[in-house]
Amino acid sequence: MTPRWPRLRHPAQAVVAGFAMAIAAGTGLLMLPVAKAGPGGAGVLEALFTSTSAVCVTGLVVVDTPGYWTGFGHAVILGLVQVGGFGIMTFASLLVLLVSHRIGLRARMTAAAETKTLGLGDVRSVVTGVVKVSILLEAVTALALALRFAIAYDEPWPRAAWLGLFHAVSAFNNAGFALYSDSLMGFVADPWICLPIALAVIAGGLGFPVLFELRRRFRKPRGWSLHTKIVLWATGIFLIGGSAFITAIEWSNPATLGPLDVPGKLLAGFFQGVMPRTAGFNSLDTAQMNPASWLGADVLMFIGGASAGTAGGIKVTTFAVLFFVIYAEIRGEGAVDIFHRRLPGDLQRQALTVVLLSVAAVATTTVAFMVFSDHGLDRSLFEVTSAFATVGLSTGITADLPVGLKLLLIALMFIGRLGPITVASALALRSRVRLYDLPEERPVIG
Repeated sequence: MTPRWPRLRHPAQAVVAGFAMAIAAGTGLLMLPVAKAGPGGAGVLEALFTSTSAVCVTGLVVVDTPGYWTGFGHAVILGLVQVGGFGIMTFASLLVLLVSHRIGLRARMTAAAETKTLGLGDVRSVVTGVVKVSILLEAVTALALALRFAIAYDEPWPRAAWLGLFHAVSAFNNAGFALYSDSLMGFVADPWICLPIALAVIAGGLGFPVLFELRRRFRKPRGWSLHTKIVLWATGIFLIGGSAFITAIEWSNPATLGPLDVPGKLLAGFFQGVMPRTAGFNSLDTAQMNPASWLGADVLMFIGGASAGTAGGIKVTTFAVLFFVIYAEIRGEGAVDIFHRRLPGDLQRQALTVVLLSVAAVATTTVAFMVFSDHGLDRSLFEVTSAFATVGLSTGITADLPVGLKLLLIALMFIGRLGPITVASALALRSRVRLYDLPEERPVIG
């Protein structure tokens, strides 16, 4: 008798199942002896943590990436990052297109849940466009990095090409995996390494709908959608504000920006302001940064980047919606308007739900860290927020955490990558029409 597999009635369920299967497959590959440097294979926890971090494009690690894994292991990590960046269901839909040149209704709904398209008719172009844009931007970044590694650092061309490709894919997908034990600290003052990576991170964090619209209507900003306008304005504000904040706080810190000249300080400050948006590269020693910088990074990491991109967090659109809700309430306005467009009430409730659930996840896990480890609030909150927002920045405590807390981080990375997607799509697709209204009564607020 043929076994019956459970039906996944909601597209979000298929997305979760796809990511879980990718993590399981990656764990199995990383446990092979050929993936680990030295005798034997990797342990289950090390392989599971690394696989989850790669598929969820986070970048947190419990082992030294360049030293612990072989070239095969690095290739597996790179593949998992790319698959996670594309989105499992987007990738599966592409395979369907390539094989049969057709796409069914269920597959379209699944891809729509992952790519945030507004209608089913444009999923085909979105899925193929995601791949084209990703490959183009990754290839340009990889070429720039490979030339720099080969010319300035005397790397052999095959090695330079591999370094360029690995870091380009990791950057565009906001993963933050690096083939150097100190991440990019050795290139802190090199703009030809830091700027291409930072630009790739920003491009990936904008989200595919924004990139598509900029490609089609770059010279017609008045015709941009509300989503694109919000993303571009919020991204600019957080990039400038975050970079300025970290640069100012760390300017005289002898362990970070202090020893650099002014151009080096500005470059490193900008780079560190970009990375919490959410890629885990660092050109400064995060563990030596001022606690005020950690707190500022916590805010940037929690907000994250744009929807339908490779960044994590609650997303800048969610933050912007709640900001304008508060602004409208302070002004006593009955409707919430953004760029001369009125926001529907259900969207405001969705944003509030995503934020409150995210705050609950971060707060609960932070309390667990403080109870079951010796780390204080600042380091615990930083590590937890980094995992939930799929950033990958660390103060250096991840590798030494107890097994239980490492498993908690694995769950948090998975929830952080898929939680906002599944919650938002579930709320958007689930609508109940009630034919009556209950009596109105106002409790006391404040």
